[in-house]
Amino acid sequence: MSYSNAHLKSILTRTREIAVVGVSPNQVRPSYYVARYLSLKGFTVYPVNPGHVGKTLFGQTVRGSLADCPDSVDMVDIFRRSEHVPPIVEEALEAFPRLRTIWMQIGVVNEEAAARAEAAGVEVVMDRCPKIEYQRLFGELRMGGFNTGVISSKL
Repeated sequence: MSYSNAHLKSILTRTREIAVVGVSPNQVRPSYYVARYLSLKGFTVYPVNPGHVGKTLFGQTVRGSLADCPDSVDMVDIFRRSEHVPPIVEEALEAFPRLRTIWMQIGVVNEEAAARAEAAGVEVVMDRCPKIEYQRLFGELRMGGFNTGVISSKL
């Protein structure tokens, strides 16, 4: 699972609407702060968690399933264990005609689901975090003194 910087940056540049599956309303959970960060960066984030339907997060109502999200979603970010990914991918492929990316969070890898999505023409990123990649690729980590491996002429 090697992804070029250009490939990841292309995904994050073109993406507009993200359904985040498994988001938690608990502010110390990674799913919360990743989804919040993405919403603050201008992405429309649709929180999906059947255990918290009706609550409001990031200006959006928490949905019970992907089918409850607008069909304009172009990326699904998955915060669920690897064995739970295949039905999520199937639901995403059915719900979103404009779906371009399935993104599985750090520690989440499911080759079967990835193959199914790729066969449908959807790009897949596994075992990565869009928040970390966004910060790394768009210069935010450099400001904190991290070596991001991205060469830039910006100061």
